[in-house]
Amino acid sequence: MVPGEQGQRRDLWAFYSLTAFAAVMYAAPGEWIPALAELRLALVTSGLAAGLMAMRRLGKAEPLYVDGSRGMALIGFSTLAVASLSWSLNPEVTQATAIELLKLTAIYLTIVNVITSPKRLAVMCGAMVLASVVTSIGVINWYLVGEDLVEGFRARWVGVYADPNHMAMNLGLVVPLAVAFLARKDSPWVWRLACLAAAGLAVTAIVFSHSRGGFIGLSLAMALWAVREKRRMQALVVGSIFVVGLLVFAPKSFWERNETVATFHEDASAMGRVYAWQVASRISLDKPLLGVGLGSFRYAWPMYAPPEARRAYVAHNIFLDVIGELGWVGLGFFLVFAGGAAGGAFAASRDTEMGWLARALSASMVGYLVCDLFSGYILSAHCYVLFGLAAAAQRIARAAEASSVAVVKVPAPSGSVAATWEGSGHAA
Repeated sequence: MVPGEQGQRRDLWAFYSLTAFAAVMYAAPGEWIPALAELRLALVTSGLAAGLMAMRRLGKAEPLYVDGSRGMALIGFSTLAVASLSWSLNPEVTQATAIELLKLTAIYLTIVNVITSPKRLAVMCGAMVLASVVTSIGVINWYLVGEDLVEGFRARWVGVYADPNHMAMNLGLVVPLAVAFLARKDSPWVWRLACLAAAGLAVTAIVFSHSRGGFIGLSLAMALWAVREKRRMQALVVGSIFVVGLLVFAPKSFWERNETVATFHEDASAMGRVYAWQVASRISLDKPLLGVGLGSFRYAWPMYAPPEARRAYVAHNIFLDVIGELGWVGLGFFLVFAGGAAGGAFAASRDTEMGWLARALSASMVGYLVCDLFSGYILSAHCYVLFGLAAAAQRIARAAEASSVAVVKVPAPSGSVAATWEGSGHAA
């Protein structure tokens, strides 16, 4: 096998491993199949993808694509996280958290280096949509049998989906992707049916989570997708079906919990967010530049919380979480990274070949970030995968645009130019 073919094969297997990771991220087989728990499939698939990608770069002596200022900001953010060990309130937690962030950074860089064509982008998004069915069924089943419900009525599942808000946020991002596949007329009917099922099950699971942030984020994401989709009427029909289904099938408790937004001071969960935001504000006033160290927000709670806030919460806002743990320096890095990824998805929406999928990705990003205003999870693989796909979409669109405007320069003839009789085929 020649070196070029070997590099292409490694790149292809890196793509397969990355797609497998996206599926494992949702299906979480190690969490509910005891025999698979020791295999650590998420770590194996992501590590294999990153390793094969790096081997190809080293083998071909080509530089690693770091994704410009967006990627450099993420690398700076991760470097600052590791450096926060020196000033962290809990260095042990910071070390463990920083290692996880470095893994997520590697996943992001692997995505932007491996997802280099519209087909690969569509396949990975499709894998996420299909695998989300497993998560949704798990959530719905737990709700119907009443297993381990939060507050007695909020559904959740295993692993990273044990938090209803986190579960709703992660399932919400696949809904625009699923309906985008569904709206494609050239998609096989079996695949469109699968996407319809995936979207319906995900919305049902989000409703059963009773997540107010998840509901708001999903609603905004679907509205944005419907407004920006070129087949406007078809998008509005799909959106209307979504709204009608929500109105008909959502349980009474779902609407009752969403109504508490207007009376948040009487809701313990809502007040927990208010207290967390107060803690973030006080940390920022005390340690504005560098915060209290990655992962140390809850350990700083006794020092900064008001007297009535006895229980320690997470920041419940990703941007305030970053400010509290890594200060305004960290927030600057994160905003460049997140804003650049979101802008990349919107920019790629103009591409003629994959604009339909980029528009779905941009809607997913908006919905996800809105959810993160109420949740706040720096360490979420779904976040970095989504941002990586958005960045990859822009890179693909730029490459397509560059190839379409490339002009082949042909030198002008130096001798006399022979005229041709029109239609004769002979030179004069």
